[in-house]
Amino acid sequence: MAEFDAQDNVGTIPVQERHKVDINRLQEFMEDNVEGFTGTLTLEEFAGGQSNPTYLLSSGGEEYVMRRKPPGELLKSAHAVDREYKVLTALQNTAVPSARTYALCTDDEVIGTWFYIMEYLEGRVIWDSSAGEYSPQERGEIWDAANDAVAKLHGVDFKEVGLSDFGKHSAYIERQLNRWAGQYEYTKTGENPYMDNLIDYLPKNVPPEDSCTIVHGDLQIANMMMHKDRNEVIGILDWELSTLGNPLSDFAYLCMRYRDTLRGADLKALGIPSEEEYVEAYCRRTGRSGIEHWDYYIAFNMFRLAAILQGIAKRVQDGTAASRNAADAGAGAYELSKVAWAQIDSSVKLD
Repeated sequence: MAEFDAQDNVGTIPVQERHKVDINRLQEFMEDNVEGFTGTLTLEEFAGGQSNPTYLLSSGGEEYVMRRKPPGELLKSAHAVDREYKVLTALQNTAVPSARTYALCTDDEVIGTWFYIMEYLEGRVIWDSSAGEYSPQERGEIWDAANDAVAKLHGVDFKEVGLSDFGKHSAYIERQLNRWAGQYEYTKTGENPYMDNLIDYLPKNVPPEDSCTIVHGDLQIANMMMHKDRNEVIGILDWELSTLGNPLSDFAYLCMRYRDTLRGADLKALGIPSEEEYVEAYCRRTGRSGIEHWDYYIAFNMFRLAAILQGIAKRVQDGTAASRNAADAGAGAYELSKVAWAQIDSSVKLD
């Protein structure tokens, strides 16, 4: 998986030229749709993120966050900010740490694309949970907090919170494989035999499903807001890929780093729990005795991420990628697909 300079993702930057909006139209929308909104609006853009441009809005002594679809031609069903808004709104009164939502706009005439407004959470985004200025104890607490937040998400009864129509209730992995294989082929910029192998193998070996929950689809510690003082998750971020599906594959996405960037690392010295300990903690929190077909779930998620990275590479080529690091992210697709295939074929030699 590609590595990035975490400092490039910290804080806000002036709104990039391609992401500028009509601030007067946005001001009018906020006045009409956001309860308690006052003052004159100012905008900055968050430096992090690679998909939906995200802005810090300030006005009347209050701060808000705006997530929007990027401008330009987009893949079908991609950048679904309306789905993000729906799931965040449904989770308001659950144990899942999440930001409060205020308003959704599906009128392209306001700022050029769909967008939504949500609460600004004051906290920390841990862009690199394996390095940075953290003690082993702090790092262990950060990883455990992420594990706990995911277990809480997978414990929500999606029917009780009004999300029965948020996705199909079965065949999640089959549908994901079909979707990402198709999008990979659409965004392909060169030959990749490892992706070809995965596209052939994965659909033929799907494990039986044992449950259906809300799944985030992009679970990583960098997509969680930590409390400003405590190592506690106060908000899971970036819900663009969320749907109903298999919680084990969702959790495996969080665990991919054990087989990739943390492969061969001294986890004890870092304070990071072992992969076995981490899986056991999740199982304890969700009432499971264990997880079968674990290597498959890891490979499946690496395949998905490789397809996503390939899509980012295509958007760089087309000039619609949101992050300054998007080109680097796209360059990791081949490397990650090789690691994914190594989970299936032990004869593949990794560096």
